[in-house]
Amino acid sequence: MKEIISVLGCGWLGKPLAKELIKFGYLVKGSTRSTERQKELIDIGIEPHIISLENLDSNLTGFLNAEILIIALPSKNIEGFKQLISEIEKSPIRKIIFISSTSVYKAENKIVTENSPLQSSPLVEIEQLFISNKNFKTTVVRFAGLFGYNRNPGNFFNNGKIIPNPKGFVNFIHQDDCVQILIRIIKNDFWNEVFNACNDSHPNRKKFYCKVKNDLGKEIPIFDELNNFNFKIVSNEKLKLKLNYKFKYNDLMSLEYSKLNIYN
Repeated sequence: MKEIISVLGCGWLGKPLAKELIKFGYLVKGSTRSTERQKELIDIGIEPHIISLENLDSNLTGFLNAEILIIALPSKNIEGFKQLISEIEKSPIRKIIFISSTSVYKAENKIVTENSPLQSSPLVEIEQLFISNKNFKTTVVRFAGLFGYNRNPGNFFNNGKIIPNPKGFVNFIHQDDCVQILIRIIKNDFWNEVFNACNDSHPNRKKFYCKVKNDLGKEIPIFDELNNFNFKIVSNEKLKLKLNYKFKYNDLMSLEYSKLNIYN
């Protein structure tokens, strides 16, 4: 019998992840907030479920009838996640991937690892709700800035918007790498872990945004040269070592951003 995986949040990352999981032979259930997107999920081969973290109800029973749950929601709704966890505890799910962000780390002008100090934030609190629960195993994946397909960095800071912190450094990861990292975690049973997911390349912010704007034929961006804020450089060493992973899009300055695919 095929293993069932439920993906809570079939959006920019959840939908391509679900598509790839189907290719690997998993049965996939996926959530969306709108009835209009149900057919879109069905056409991909995903069993659709209408779920809103702000209004959880009995619809969760079928969705949570799975072995693995992947949470790909950008929500900071602490109470909603507490209610979700109470429902998970009554379900067959015993393995969870919680997709988080490297924004949880303090910016202290140095490299941050999975053991670095965290900021006080709703996202950190939500992470801990899952990590501390002994009813299931949780792996937290903290993604750096997401790009790829319809998220082209050359389109960030448009319409004359001033780019802050030009002397800082960027931390990014492509959608394709996100998907493959999550699949590798599942296939190799890396549970009760925390991983930073960010490629090796951390160019200076000013050089990077000048390049991506130039690649798209846009005007040279305007930078806030007067105010320089603390930065952080996200280490991916643990992920590369434990998952034996090599990034598909690793050198940000060698990419031609005008040639990135628009849609996945």
